Amino acid sequence: MKRTQLRSKEISKELAQYAVEFSKKDKVELWEDEPFLLVVNGRPSFFRYEERWIPTLKFLQQKIILPKIVVDMGAIKFLIGGADVMRPGIVEVDSGIAKDEPVVIVDTNNQKPIAVGIALISGAEMKETKSGKVIKNIHYVGDKIWNSG
Repeated sequence: MKRTQLRSKEISKELAQYAVEFSKKDKVELWEDEPFLLVVNGRPSFFRYEERWIPTLKFLQQKIILPKIVVDMGAIKFLIGGADVMRPGIVEVDSGIAKDEPVVIVDTNNQKPIAVGIALISGAEMKETKSGKVIKNIHYVGDKIWNSG
């Protein structure tokens, strides 16, 4: 695996949409493996997905910077197995979600991030619809990204 040291200033520009800043003291590395990871101070913090950087669950446990979807406890075992999010499992939707935008999925009891997905429809549409797949699961507890680092 190739590891490249990066300047925090360069990374802060690439992650501007998340309003994330890294200081000069932060050690930022690019791990060029599959998947590509941005590792900050030894913790995998962002991964590359379809030409954009998405925060990892380990980063989101410290600070939630994505729109949030809350699911019921019955959906969790499916999500951590890699399943996509179906509308009946959703308890709460952030109405500002745009189609194709990354979202964090949290459980209703602990409000802890358990998966990251891409919205297949907008938040407003999610509130209206009653069935079907609404979020594509791209990163979940126990996957390759979770276990890296």
